[in-house]
Amino acid sequence: MSLRLAFVFVLIGAVSALAQPAPKPAVSTVTVALQPITSGVTFNGRIAAIDKVDLRARVSGYLQDQAFKDGQDVKTGELLFTIEPDTYEAQVQQRKADLVAAQAKAENAREQLARAAELLPRQTISQATYDDRQADKRIADANVLQAQAALQQAEINLGFTKIMAPIEGRIGRAAFQRGALVGPDSGPLATIVSQDPIYALFPVSQRLMLEVRRRIEERGEKGFKAVVRLQLSDGSTYPQTGTIDFTDVTVDQSTDTLTIRAVFPNKQRILVDGQYVRVRVEDEIPEQAILIPQRALLNDQAGSYVFVVGPDSKVLTKRVQLGDSKGGDVVVTSGLEVGDRVVVDGIQKIRPGVEVDAAPVAPPPKG
Repeated sequence: MSLRLAFVFVLIGAVSALAQPAPKPAVSTVTVALQPITSGVTFNGRIAAIDKVDLRARVSGYLQDQAFKDGQDVKTGELLFTIEPDTYEAQVQQRKADLVAAQAKAENAREQLARAAELLPRQTISQATYDDRQADKRIADANVLQAQAALQQAEINLGFTKIMAPIEGRIGRAAFQRGALVGPDSGPLATIVSQDPIYALFPVSQRLMLEVRRRIEERGEKGFKAVVRLQLSDGSTYPQTGTIDFTDVTVDQSTDTLTIRAVFPNKQRILVDGQYVRVRVEDEIPEQAILIPQRALLNDQAGSYVFVVGPDSKVLTKRVQLGDSKGGDVVVTSGLEVGDRVVVDGIQKIRPGVEVDAAPVAPPPKG
């Protein structure tokens, strides 16, 4: 073969190689479909005990006994503190004696009045004397009532020497030790807070409340059915859900918010009175919405957009409006239609108008 002929063959091969079309960029896509999602809003909140009671001394005296350990659970009616009762027991005995004496005088006054009633018709005694006997009888009866009241008060005071748990819950640290002098002005001896169930309180703006009301009206529902979740300070989610049971009747004028209350089970004692939490209020009824992977999103000065593969396998751009994030996905509120093929992987290799080799995105590996 001559050199000239070999050169011609090489040239023909090079031209043929140049004439072959470049391979289409390979991309992975997801097909847009409506999916049930639960919309929600997150707020800052605080945990609050349903019942919280400060234990106070109703009578003065020395603490004789403390019948609990700091931090333990207590039952309603359980004995917690005993104030030295001797003085109050003595007062009860004194009031009992006073009552017996008053009853004896009242009995004597009744007998004197009865005799006077027999003698008056015979004019053995004067009308004035009879009237005095009637007055003595009424005074004696009043003294009995007074003595009974004094005895009752003494018994009440004696009862106050035993301080019982008015609610079931967990008791805090005792503020006074045995032998301390306590009384009505001493301040709380200890505090009991109920544990299960427990409240979460959080403020909601008036603007959001109006939006919720409009949403309810659009659906034709009677009320907002919500599921409430809690996120704890370490980022974990509280395992139990709660329900809204109260909305405050007045607006905080400094913040233009309403306080909302949700109730949660708390058998594990994870939630503690005063604890900070993030409160997530979610619609109980899922909505149908479009979700796409967040990695499919592109952004420029005009906003967010995605690449979509058209029926002719060519790439086109669609502007989108976004809603809430759902893990690695994001809600698209407008800009996409059911059936659109959104490019997820291979975005860096394409541009609008380019014909691509599109395949569905591979499912995540199991396990």
